[in-house]
Amino acid sequence: MVLSTWKSLPLLLLPLLLVSFSVYPEWVSFPSCNIVPNPNPNPILNGTQSDEVDDTPRDNLKVMLVSSLLLMGSDSALFNFDFRDYYLSKFFSKSFRVVKPDMLLILGDVAAKGSRLSRTQWISVLHQFHRVLGPFLDLPFHVVLGDRDVGDCGGLDHDSVYWIARSFPGLDSSGCGAFEIGNVSFVSLNAVALLCGDNVLRFSVEKAIEMERNGYGLDDSRKFGEVTDKFGLGGNNGLSSGSNPVLLLHMPLHRTVNESCKVTHSAGESREFSNGVGPYELMHTVPQNATEYLLLALKPRIIFSAHAHEFCDHIHPDGTREVTVPAMSWKARVDPGFVVATFQNDKKSVSVSYCSLAKESHVLMAYTAVGVLSLTVWLLMNTTYLGCLQK
Repeated sequence: MVLSTWKSLPLLLLPLLLVSFSVYPEWVSFPSCNIVPNPNPNPILNGTQSDEVDDTPRDNLKVMLVSSLLLMGSDSALFNFDFRDYYLSKFFSKSFRVVKPDMLLILGDVAAKGSRLSRTQWISVLHQFHRVLGPFLDLPFHVVLGDRDVGDCGGLDHDSVYWIARSFPGLDSSGCGAFEIGNVSFVSLNAVALLCGDNVLRFSVEKAIEMERNGYGLDDSRKFGEVTDKFGLGGNNGLSSGSNPVLLLHMPLHRTVNESCKVTHSAGESREFSNGVGPYELMHTVPQNATEYLLLALKPRIIFSAHAHEFCDHIHPDGTREVTVPAMSWKARVDPGFVVATFQNDKKSVSVSYCSLAKESHVLMAYTAVGVLSLTVWLLMNTTYLGCLQK
C-alpha cells in the first residue's frame, strides 16, 4: 500500500505544479497598500488637514503615482524583457484592479538611458511604455521628465527635450505642463532644467512658473484640456481662483541635513543599475534658491517628487508636505513600490498611501522552489517508469 502511494506521488504533485505556475504570477503581483499618517504637526496648512479621507463619494480624485520605470526598449536583455518587464506589466494591471485610480502620474525616468538614445531607439521605448501600461492607457496619464530621460545640464538640449515632451500628453516645449481634473489643479515642471545656470530651458521653466503664479496657465497650443476631454473628464489649463496647485517634479526639493524624512519606507535598498545611477546622484535635489522660489511662487497644496528611488514623507519649513515616490522597477530597487493620493472634494484634504510590491528575490526563490519540485517529480516519474519496465 505504501509502495503504491509512493509510486502515485508524482501524479499527485503534477496538478500542484501546474496550479503553482499559473496562480503564483497572478497572486504575487497584487500590491499591499497602507495609509501614511500626515507628519505635519500643523496639517491645516496647504489643504492637507486630514488623513481621514472618505473614498465613497465619486467626486474624490484618486491618483496613482509611480516613478523610475527604467525601460530599455530594443536594448532590453532577455532577462529584463521576459522577466522584469513582464512583472512590471503585471504590477500595473493588478494595481489598476486594486487601486481603481482616476489618473496615473509618472514622475520621470521612463527610460533607463533616454538621454543617450536616438529617436528610433526612443520610439521602441515608447512602444514598450504603452505595452507596460496596459489598462492605464484608458485613463488620463501624465509624464514628468526625469534626468535619465533628458540628460544633465551639459547635454540638455531644447530640441531633444521638445521631441521627447511631445511624445507625452500635456507637456509644452520645455517639458512643463498644467492641467485640472475635477477641482484639483496640477503643475508639472522640468526640474532638471532648474539645476542648470544659463540654459535656455531654465528660463523657459521660470517663465512657466511665473505664468502659473499670475494665473495665466502655460502658453502652449497643446493644452492638456484637450487630452482630458478625450476621456470625458473635462479640464483646463489655468489654476482655479484661490486654489493651490499640486506640484509634480522629478527632482526632490532642497532640504537641510536636519530636515530628514518624517516617514520613510527604506527596508530594502536601491541597487546600482547596470547603466550607472544616472546623470545625477540619487541624493541630488533642486538647489535651495530654486526651492524657496517654487514654494513662494506656487504655494503648492502638496508636492510629489521622485528620483531618490525610495519613499519619503517630508515637511518643509513653511508647512508644505512633499512626498517622494519610490521606484517601481526591480532595476532600481529590490522592493519597488508606488504611491496613491486621494484628493477629497469638500475638505480639500489629501490622503497618501504607500503601496509595496513583491521583492524580486522572493519571486526568484519561489520559481527556484517550483523548479526543484518539478525536477523531483520528473525524477520520481522516470524512476517509477523504469521500475515498471524492469518488471
